[in-house]
Amino acid sequence: MIEAILFSLAGLAGLAVGGELLVRGSVGIARHLGISHLITGLVIVGAATSMPEMVASVEAALMGSPELAWGNIVGSNLANTLLILGVCALVMPIALTGTGKRDGVIALLATLVLWAVTALQIGSMWLGVVLLALLVAYIYWRYNHPRPTDEEVDDEPAPAIGLAGLFFVSGLVLLVFGGNLLVGAAIDLAELIGVSETVIGLTVVAVGTSLPELAASIAAAVRGKPGLALGNVIGSNIYNILLIGGVTMSVAPHPVPASLLTYQLVLLAVSAFALLVMLATAKQIGRVAGAALVMIFAVNTAMSLAG
Repeated sequence: MIEAILFSLAGLAGLAVGGELLVRGSVGIARHLGISHLITGLVIVGAATSMPEMVASVEAALMGSPELAWGNIVGSNLANTLLILGVCALVMPIALTGTGKRDGVIALLATLVLWAVTALQIGSMWLGVVLLALLVAYIYWRYNHPRPTDEEVDDEPAPAIGLAGLFFVSGLVLLVFGGNLLVGAAIDLAELIGVSETVIGLTVVAVGTSLPELAASIAAAVRGKPGLALGNVIGSNIYNILLIGGVTMSVAPHPVPASLLTYQLVLLAVSAFALLVMLATAKQIGRVAGAALVMIFAVNTAMSLAG
């Protein structure tokens, strides 16, 4: 038990540090190549910040544990919407100025697609290709319909090109190492404590791989950049389903576990819809709402672990 927990923590640390290095390296290389802020944010940062979840899910699927892979995807989105936004609102109420509504609609639609795929119990490489194609279509649409804030200049200095390359390669190595270690330990942990791999994916793996988004969103909220905090959460939710789900389904075409239909996907769809309603009608996500989001996440996690 202790060994599995230590390996899980070591794997999470590898994913966290590797993800941070990969983001820094990717952004640094993009700036030196003169790539626009919009494409850097949408494609490079969006994909790079999803790498911890990607590595964990793909490793799990390839090791014959699709329940762990899809539990991680669904659990990460729940952690993004409930835990991360909730904690950010507790730290600093998040002002809503009309930003994020269009992407919130896409996130809700992606969630409904995942729900339908799960209900139909479809597992196919071609389904994975379709999900990836939908992500490409989303990026193309967002590139051609940018918001005014998409072209804001980032005032943080870029690392030298050599250092950026070193960050990128080191991040990839740590991600692969950490993901392999975490997935193996998570499978062992599930067997030891007598819960399903889906539950471990929904809880331990999902929260662990969402820690980089949590840190980034809190930092954005404290710095008075609510659009960045919201964009990080909503964009991550879209990438988790379309990119990670697409790659996972392509390399290991197993149906999404039907057990997720009974409660987790319902909560995920409801939370995505509730977030969209808040974006459209509310002026801010205050501390009371933040506390409610965190409480819902905590209750759901406790219920999942209790079986």
